[in-house]
Amino acid sequence: MTTFESLGLAQPLLAALEDEGYLNPTPIQLQAIPPALEGHDLLGIAQTGTGKTAAFALPILHYLIGNPAQRRKMAPRVLVLAPTRELATQIADSFRAYARFIKLNVMTVFGGVPIPRQEKQLATGVDVLVATPGRLLDLVDRRSLLLDQVEVLVLDEADQMLDLGFIHSLKRIAQILPRQRQSLFFSATMPTAIAELAGRYLTDPVKVAVTPVATTAERVAQHVTFVNQAEKQALLTMTLRQPEFAKCLVFTRTKHGADRVVRHLIGAGVRSAAIHGNKSQPQRERALEQFKKGEIGVLVATDIAARGIDIDAVSHVINFELPNVPEQYVHRIGRTARAGLDGVALSFCAPDEKPFLKDIEKLTRMKIDPLSLPENFLKEAARLPKPLPVTDERDRSDHARRGEVGTHKHAPRRFGDRDGNRQPGAREEGRHQGRRPDGRAQEARSDGEAAHAHPHAGRPRSDRPHGDRPHGDRPHGDRPRGHRGGRGRGGGGRVGGGRGPRANAQG
Repeated sequence: MTTFESLGLAQPLLAALEDEGYLNPTPIQLQAIPPALEGHDLLGIAQTGTGKTAAFALPILHYLIGNPAQRRKMAPRVLVLAPTRELATQIADSFRAYARFIKLNVMTVFGGVPIPRQEKQLATGVDVLVATPGRLLDLVDRRSLLLDQVEVLVLDEADQMLDLGFIHSLKRIAQILPRQRQSLFFSATMPTAIAELAGRYLTDPVKVAVTPVATTAERVAQHVTFVNQAEKQALLTMTLRQPEFAKCLVFTRTKHGADRVVRHLIGAGVRSAAIHGNKSQPQRERALEQFKKGEIGVLVATDIAARGIDIDAVSHVINFELPNVPEQYVHRIGRTARAGLDGVALSFCAPDEKPFLKDIEKLTRMKIDPLSLPENFLKEAARLPKPLPVTDERDRSDHARRGEVGTHKHAPRRFGDRDGNRQPGAREEGRHQGRRPDGRAQEARSDGEAAHAHPHAGRPRSDRPHGDRPHGDRPHGDRPRGHRGGRGRGGGGRVGGGRGPRANAQG
């Protein structure tokens, strides 16, 4: 059996892997690490939870060990792009864990944090920078970040980047980066738009894939219950009262839908919390921490927020609403049956969602087993408690706080901080997942596009979505904004005439 040692990784990395309890590489690591060590560009197709973070982090760290260099102010040697704050934080934590026996500086930048604080950290120099695209370009435009010394680039969860409308930001970042670099590109699916994006970033890449595109986890038992939309909440409450649903992720299509579900669950005595784009970063981190520690048994999430959730012991995933993009179903149920454990995925399907179910079964090439409604369902549903009341439309998105902190306080929404940065709001999640007439997922509009066609004319102000990212993480398009992306096309990071880690593959 292949071990990490047989892959030729540096000794400090092997020691860190042993401390983490990792002895043998996963299939994606086994395929990706050798060509990455040789300095090749890489195109990897892998679902979340397959170990792909280590597949790119380990060869990058091996290269940095073998090619030490003095840090430059504001100029990272390695850049990792991630679609969400949670995923960026997770990736940075993995880098730090694997680099525990070497002297290395790892930093994350994303919206929701005052820019001056991040500028101060960057000024001292950084080896590995993990960033969301919008905040990265904010820092570039403020001349607080230089990308002309990037030697290795990673683009993780590329398909989710496109779902979030980051396409224009990614194109601009590609123009700013040095042409001579190593690029590692990972995506769970490979539609045409992703293939075109890969063409912008990669040069003669090695392609690796651990499973066929959109294959669902083999250890996940999948079931569907047909139920009217108005009865879904009662079915969810009754289901989650069963003791076997100890650690459960519930997916909704929208932010407000997630909050409604939590109000019903808390009213029925089920400890739960919501995580979505309308939540501030501290709220999201607190909800995740409570879920990991078992202080709450149910986490209600939207697809966008859930991409950063990496929790091994999730026993069940419940699709309160089926996604209208079938690939999202694969991402959702992949949150259970991790780390060798079994899992259960249960979907609630209303009559108008049957076409979505058909698309999912076609994509996954399997028939999902039907599960009947509980006995005396309507009679039992009528006895359920009412949800927590909503007393103020403006605070609609904050009512799930009882599930997070055990208190219920209304506070006015903050639209700006003392540094002039807009605080987290969120776009209506689920709008990203619309379908074009040709069947492809519709790309979310960037700020520049939204300026030409306002989608909320005539709608009450309280019902307008607020955006899924802080201002600093919104895609900016290609229009001029101060400093343009022409800087840094030189051969920064070229070591010994090679690209990336190629020069010292055996270091």
